[in-house]
Amino acid sequence: MGEHNRGHNVERLAAWRETSLSETVWRLAPTRTRLDWSPEICYFRATMPVHTPHDMATYAQEKTMAMSYDFISSDTHLEVLPERWTGRVPATYRDSMPRTVPHPDGGDAIYIEGAPLFQVAYLDLRAGRTSEDWKPFDVRVEDTAGVGSAEQRLREQDQDGCAAEVLFPNMQAGPGLWRNIADNAAYLATIRAYNDWLAQDYCAVDPKRLIGLGVMPMATLDDSLKELEHCAKLGFKGVVLSAFPNGMAYPLPEDDRFWAAAMDMQMPLTVHVAFNRTGKRAEQPTFRYPNENPDILRKVRRGLVDQMSILGLPAATSFSQMIVSGVFDRFPALRIFFAETRLGWVPFWMEEADFWYERHRHWAQRYLGFQPIKRQPSEYMKDHFLFSVQGPEHVAIELRHHLGIEHIMFATDFPHIECEWPHTRPDLERLTATLSAAEKYQLIAGNVIDYFSLDADLLPHTA
Repeated sequence: MGEHNRGHNVERLAAWRETSLSETVWRLAPTRTRLDWSPEICYFRATMPVHTPHDMATYAQEKTMAMSYDFISSDTHLEVLPERWTGRVPATYRDSMPRTVPHPDGGDAIYIEGAPLFQVAYLDLRAGRTSEDWKPFDVRVEDTAGVGSAEQRLREQDQDGCAAEVLFPNMQAGPGLWRNIADNAAYLATIRAYNDWLAQDYCAVDPKRLIGLGVMPMATLDDSLKELEHCAKLGFKGVVLSAFPNGMAYPLPEDDRFWAAAMDMQMPLTVHVAFNRTGKRAEQPTFRYPNENPDILRKVRRGLVDQMSILGLPAATSFSQMIVSGVFDRFPALRIFFAETRLGWVPFWMEEADFWYERHRHWAQRYLGFQPIKRQPSEYMKDHFLFSVQGPEHVAIELRHHLGIEHIMFATDFPHIECEWPHTRPDLERLTATLSAAEKYQLIAGNVIDYFSLDADLLPHTA
């Protein structure tokens, strides 16, 4: 980008500074750092809450050279301060909304009722920095790549050779934190405002490359169904669940209404790492049996799901819950994408899950009315689950045959600490060095295109 365009963008920034707070919801900074401007890419400290034709035309003019894309990322994060979208919340609920405040120890924090200050440092905003200059404290959101306008995000994709990104929210500072809102109507208004902003203001700039995920509430099944239908109307290509559709940390038969609706809508389902088991959900059981006997449950201490998942990472509990609930027997075509679980441990866990399921299912059936599933847990993993892998996960690639390459999708986790932006290409080449051309294409593009029904022209298969 030349000096003329640089001056043009500074003029835009000055113009935005004159806009009222109600129109500009991004905190404006008076100076630039090296992250704000470079000859290749321009980051805006200020961002309009709604894209304009002028913005899109400007981006189209700046994108004059043919880009060479190398991958699609199945898991990235949209890190934006809540002021970007909370203006959409009805005035009645505004006082309950999350907001950005200075943290006493430095940097930004997010305040929301019912929770301590949430330090932005925990967002792991490292994109564009090196290990030598990054620190996990005194972090300001606006000083990081990946937090600005949709036009900025597209430029960042271009710089890294990324054809498109699946955009998760920040699960800790987003859906997980929002559930602290006590008034359920205010909480649901928060979810609705974020989803509307994401679809109508952000992803609408380039819906082929900005693949936003609608957020499902942690409330009631009816609330989940209503938001699922709304997300379908908004045109989302997928939704993310933080809890089971019934709102709890364990599955219930009523969830089948949600699974059936999602399949009827052909709406891809995702979970980031695992179903939420924090706060009140930490005390909830992992599974409810048809004939629960409190005395038996007290004596066994650890139930079937806990026995199956004890040797895995947190996501193993979520896998086990879905499998033993029998949902995949009732919905043989149902699939679900678990992002950022790490994958190298999963083949080991699949073997352990089969063993411990057989050891414990019989007493659960006799004493608690558990209904056995039709196959071994590992078989459901191979047919119904998809996973992401990131640059360091070489063991996962070595063990890919235990799950099947068709179930694995590459991800950068941009702009979090794991990402190598804007230098993903070398990392990706190392990760895929032992793959055939067909396997590599499945990993970097084919599987994510198929699962989310993306435009195949984003990254055509040329092998």
